[in-house]
Amino acid sequence: MSPLCGILPVDKPAGWTSFDVIAKLRGVLATRRLGHSGTLDPMATGVLPVFVGMAAKAVDLQPDHDKAYRAEVRFGLSTDTGDVTGTPVAAGENIPGAAAVEKALAAFLGPRMQTPPMYSAVKVGGVPLYKLARQGKTVERAARPVTIYRLDLVEQTAPDRFVIDIECSKGTYVRTLVEDLGAALGCPACLAALRRTRAGAFTLEGCVTLEAIQAAKEAGELEKLLLGVDTVFTHLPAAEVSEKETARLLNGAPVRRAEMAEGRWRLYAGGAFLGLGKAEDGVLRAEKLFVERA
Repeated sequence: MSPLCGILPVDKPAGWTSFDVIAKLRGVLATRRLGHSGTLDPMATGVLPVFVGMAAKAVDLQPDHDKAYRAEVRFGLSTDTGDVTGTPVAAGENIPGAAAVEKALAAFLGPRMQTPPMYSAVKVGGVPLYKLARQGKTVERAARPVTIYRLDLVEQTAPDRFVIDIECSKGTYVRTLVEDLGAALGCPACLAALRRTRAGAFTLEGCVTLEAIQAAKEAGELEKLLLGVDTVFTHLPAAEVSEKETARLLNGAPVRRAEMAEGRWRLYAGGAFLGLGKAEDGVLRAEKLFVERA
């Protein structure tokens, strides 16, 4: 049986770290060659794309890293972690109403600078911030540019709780966004729940649970759950290459393709996805291949 290769969009359960999911799947899929796109906090659930086998090389090549979330905000409380799992550090009684929350959300749309929270995987001096935070340390963090594309108030679920939908760029911390929202409204705030509904090209509707993955293994149907590696490259034009051209590309040699427009291409051999190539001055070269060389 050929090694598994493809993308497995997982619906991450609450209480699991993204690494926990990878560790579990290494056993289920019988491979250590796994990668994931977009770390989720343990309390968060939802879309976690897992790249299996040779597909792991595509993690950093995805053109779309934007994310979408449904978040529940709790006003009147802030914590050291920015969510309800942390230790309370401030409380407040000036709970805003729905109209005030909706108005405040509008001010956060567009590009902005955001400072990563101490409880995050960002590294300073080679050390993840969350490890320093657990030691009671706070260090300077450089603010990063992020973009908020959409912020919609969905509903108010309790006097102090509001559900909002968020679409944002890669690197956006929803916990930080919620804390900033609270500051803008003059009331401490933290994240009560978070569910990622989209990560790049992958949506919640296309995700599978860990239980479903285990069941598929027992039924010998794991391959049916995997999406093709080319799923994340559908924005590129496609080209079929011959058997001879495939052999040259696999060996790192260029191929004459005068008819190809310059730029990046999806390459297929016999209808099967071979990888990415770049055409320039009538010459096609392999950029990243997702098949094993013989």
